[in-house]
Amino acid sequence: MAFELPPLPYDKDALAPHISAQTLEFHHGKHHNAYVTNLNNLVKDTDLASKSLEEVVLAAAKDLPAKQGIFNNSAQVWNHTFFWNCMKKGGGGKPSGKVLAKIEAAFGSYEKFAEEFKNAAITQFGSGWAWLVLDGDTLKVTKTGNADLPMAHGQKALLTCDVWEHAYYLDYQNRRPDFVQAFLDNLVNWEFVEKNLG
Repeated sequence: MAFELPPLPYDKDALAPHISAQTLEFHHGKHHNAYVTNLNNLVKDTDLASKSLEEVVLAAAKDLPAKQGIFNNSAQVWNHTFFWNCMKKGGGGKPSGKVLAKIEAAFGSYEKFAEEFKNAAITQFGSGWAWLVLDGDTLKVTKTGNADLPMAHGQKALLTCDVWEHAYYLDYQNRRPDFVQAFLDNLVNWEFVEKNLG
């Protein structure tokens, strides 16, 4: 069964002015879609074609560099699908409940977490992702380059911010710190993070 481009969980203009409809048009409609197309072409007529996306990612991760192309495209399909769900209209700011308690236990305060997350996103050299992950029972902020993702390192993703230039360049040009701040202040879907915490 072929992999499909999942629809965005909101209208294309729902995240404006922080992320424009034009950015989502390109980012979801062109970039994410290209990863789906490439992945389908790469796994066609192989034993991976019938596997779930997570199974493909993990199988390819175990067989690098031989399966680098499959890993890059499957991981990027997963990363982007996850990223869209990490955002919502009117999101961001300080979470509450279980998420806030876990963040305060791990980082001391929400402000300390936000500072660490922003720093990870800004200092990721070149393309990549900033993450809030569950590593065993511990919350951690990490960053990965290119398509790399927490599940390849035995961690559970809770939240991510895409810092590939195509995620923000139309709206922010080279101002990655402004994009990451807007993500934290106005877009984070904390209910989704809580769901990932289980």
